[in-house]
Amino acid sequence: MSFGAQLCYCVRNSTHYLRVLEKLHCMNPELAKQALAKVGNPNVLVNIVSRRVRQLNAGGGGMGRPLIGDTGNAGLGDIALLEIIHDKIGFDMPEMAVLAEVKPKRKRRS
Repeated sequence: MSFGAQLCYCVRNSTHYLRVLEKLHCMNPELAKQALAKVGNPNVLVNIVSRRVRQLNAGGGGMGRPLIGDTGNAGLGDIALLEIIHDKIGFDMPEMAVLAEVKPKRKRRS
């Protein structure tokens, strides 16, 4: 099972989310807990981290560099989590549209 598939699995089973991250040894579970507390939704957290890791892997220009000063020996996943924790990157959640309540029509007896 690839890394992306394991992350998708832990999103579906959010109770196992941090346990799977610990088994992968790819991200620090304490950083994942802190970032999850900031974001609030594990699905959104996985999407933010995966997109940021892709940007860091791509290299190239300004977005390919870490936004935090001291990365030390941290992996790309840890760097992305640290950027979330230190509010270097953020996200916007679209507002949910409230639909008008539609009453079902009564069936007429014939």
